[in-house]
Amino acid sequence: MTTKSVPGLIARLAVPTIVSMLVTSLYNMADTYYMGKVSTAATAAVGIAFPVMASVQAFGFFFGHGSGNFISRRLGAGDVEAAQRMAATGFYAALLAGCLIAALGYALLTPLCHALGATPTILPQAETYVGIVLLGAPFMTASLTLNNQMRFQGNAAYAMVGIVSGALLNIALAPLLIFVAGWGIAGAAIATVFCQFLSFALLLAMSRRGGTLSIAPRHLSWRRRDFGEIVRGGSPSLSRQVLACLATLLLNHAAAQYGDAAIAGMSIVTRVCFFIFSFLLGFGQGFQPVCGFNYGAGLHRRVLTGFWFSVRVGVAFLTLCAVPGYIFAPAVIHLFRPDPDVVAVGSEALRWQLLVLPLNAFVTISNMMLQTIRKSGRAVLLASARQGVFFIPLILVLPALFGLRGVEVCQSVSDLLAFLLAVPLTAGVLRELKG
Repeated sequence: MTTKSVPGLIARLAVPTIVSMLVTSLYNMADTYYMGKVSTAATAAVGIAFPVMASVQAFGFFFGHGSGNFISRRLGAGDVEAAQRMAATGFYAALLAGCLIAALGYALLTPLCHALGATPTILPQAETYVGIVLLGAPFMTASLTLNNQMRFQGNAAYAMVGIVSGALLNIALAPLLIFVAGWGIAGAAIATVFCQFLSFALLLAMSRRGGTLSIAPRHLSWRRRDFGEIVRGGSPSLSRQVLACLATLLLNHAAAQYGDAAIAGMSIVTRVCFFIFSFLLGFGQGFQPVCGFNYGAGLHRRVLTGFWFSVRVGVAFLTLCAVPGYIFAPAVIHLFRPDPDVVAVGSEALRWQLLVLPLNAFVTISNMMLQTIRKSGRAVLLASARQGVFFIPLILVLPALFGLRGVEVCQSVSDLLAFLLAVPLTAGVLRELKG
């Protein structure tokens, strides 16, 4: 971690995480695709449920990044005992959080779906999907925590196998339950929960292999200092994900004024853009353990080398995706739901988002670096910018001024403003590392 070529290290660690992120995103897209074969209301219902899934993921990433960042720094400094303690603490805290989310969400299911923007025609299917998906919350939070802890230890291949196995099974199982068994949207949700449990079981088994920190209960600690480290390391991820949930909720409400087709179109765009963006997230996650180990060892030049390498790769990849995506936007939306109204809304929104997509490379890699090296204040601000500081005011103002076009352009304007904020926030830290 501290001696080999930085680009080579990042590439080696990034490949499994990219595969994990792409496959996970693909199975999220699969539900949208399959529901597109059922009805526009079913497609919209899956979009309505997205904030719930994102909220559960938010806590998984909170505990996973919070404990994982600490683990990588302690391993870089040679303090294995502290890293061991944090691994167990982060895992059991995530499992407990998932149980609480499931219980609270199920108790408030109907008002929750209303709050998420479900129209009367969408509500029954949204309740079915969300109610079942919530049962998998403990497995998802614990799996994501284990996945990130393994990644921060440099065991990205283990993490990949656990997540990818469940995701691939979901892609195959969902159509059987939806169409062959005739369970419709309930079948999609059941497949998702079953495959989350499978991923959880596989990751748990791999955590007992050699070369991976044990999460045995004897290592568990409820010390305030350890939770403080989780909060500092995980807050940027939690802020980003929670605000993404709120942003999607507000987007659903704004789109609902223009009918179910508008909700469905924006839902498809969200899934497509996240699928592209998942490559960048996976590559950045390959950078994070290299960043943490070398920062903990005081090798700041290597941190800088990894940062700029990751930004360059991210910009190049997102540009390669944005150009053909812009040209063939209507065909992309039509693939999910061949409804002219859905295609009209979705293709316009997709083109606006793709125009600024490459800027997200600098924003995302900057945020991951700031988070890993404990620049928590800057990391939280930057993580909050895209979906909170800028998006929330914009989604309240732009539709009022420009109607449906305001809904379609909101995310792209937010992305541009987040980039303009990221440059000065990151520049000072880069100078510190250089000096």
